[in-house]
Amino acid sequence: MTGYYDYVLGVIPLALLGITAVLSVVGFPLAMAVPAGGGVAALVIGHALFVNGPVNPTAQSQGPQAPQTPQTPPVNAD
Repeated sequence: MTGYYDYVLGVIPLALLGITAVLSVVGFPLAMAVPAGGGVAALVIGHALFVNGPVNPTAQSQGPQAPQTPQTPPVNAD
């Protein structure tokens, strides 16, 4: 089953190469088209990381946990 991050991994090279190719065909110099395509790819990566970030569904449902204390009695040094 394909999910959001599978699509993101496909869109990154598509944006980088596709936008660069389209802009260079339209007439932009390659020195301007490559950073534009890279910028769009960076925005896609930023969206995937910070706006719709990956989460662990099991960690969210458990909530904060108390630290575990050892169950052994203290040792008397005398």
